[in-house]
Amino acid sequence: MIYTVTFNPALDYIVRLDSFTAGEINRVKYEQVLGGGKGINVSIVLQNLGHESTALGFLAGFTGREIVRQLKEFGCRSDFVELPEGFSRINVKVKAETETEINGQGPNITPEAQAALFDKLDKLQAGDTLVLAGSIPNTLPDDIYQRIMGRLEGRGINIVVDATKQLLMKVLPYKPFLIKPNNHELGEMFGVILKTKEEIIEHAKKLQEMGARNVLISMAGDGAMLLTEDGTVYQSPAPKGTLVNSVGAGDSMVAGFICGYKETGSLEEAFYMGVATGSASAFSENLATRAEADALLATIR
Repeated sequence: MIYTVTFNPALDYIVRLDSFTAGEINRVKYEQVLGGGKGINVSIVLQNLGHESTALGFLAGFTGREIVRQLKEFGCRSDFVELPEGFSRINVKVKAETETEINGQGPNITPEAQAALFDKLDKLQAGDTLVLAGSIPNTLPDDIYQRIMGRLEGRGINIVVDATKQLLMKVLPYKPFLIKPNNHELGEMFGVILKTKEEIIEHAKKLQEMGARNVLISMAGDGAMLLTEDGTVYQSPAPKGTLVNSVGAGDSMVAGFICGYKETGSLEEAFYMGVATGSASAFSENLATRAEADALLATIR
C-alpha cells in the first residue's frame, strides 16, 4: 500500500489575469479551486496513473470537507485526522505577468491529533511506501519528520521525503528510500550555487553519504538526474512542451517515480516515469493523466 502525509492541506484558489496591479481592482479571466498540498497531489497523480493510495494528515472545517470531497471525485482514499476547531487553509495563487502566492496558516493541531496520526502510521507494514511531503505548520513540532521515521525505522517501509533544506537534512540519518530536492535546494543545503551537472552530482553524493539511499534531482528546463544507492547516475533532458502550470509538477514527479518503481522494480524505469509525469503536469492546467505521462515517456526513453 502507498500512503501520503500532508500536514497542512489547503484549498488552492487559482486565478489567471492578463495583468495584476497592487492596490487596484483586478478581474480574473480564469479561476479554479483545487484541493492541494504536496502529499495530496501525489495521491491524486498516483490515482491518475492507476495506483491506489491513502492520503493521511490533518483537516478541519468546511475547507477540509471540500478537500475530502474532491479526493473522492478523483477516486482517492483518505483517512485524515479531523480537527475540532478552525479550517484547513486557503492558498491564493495569482498568475499574471508573474506568479504570486498568498498562503493561509491553517488550523491548530493538538497533541491529541498528533497521537491519532501516529496511531494510523503504526498500522503500516513491510513493503508499504510512505510519502512525507511539504512544510510543517507552526502548531506541529519541527522534528515531526524525524519522529515519524524513527517510529517506523526497521520495519521495511520505503519512505519518500520531499521537503526543503533543514527538514530534509534532518531525516537523512534514518536512510529514506528516496529524497527529491531540486538543484537550487541542493545548493542551499550546502551554502553553494551549483553551476554544473558535475557539481550537482558531487553534492547529491554527499547526501547519500549522510544517509539518503536514492537522490532524485529536478532541474526544471535542464531535465533531471537520479543517483541510486548502488552508485549509478541516470540523466534525462526535460521533455519538450510549453509550461502551463508549475503547481504540483514536483509532486507529480514523485508520484511518477513511485508508479514506475511499483510496476517494474527498476530505479531506471522509475526515474524516467517520474520525469515524464512531472513534465506532463507542468504542461497541463491539471495534474498529469496516465495518457499524458506515457506520451512524454515515449519521447525520452
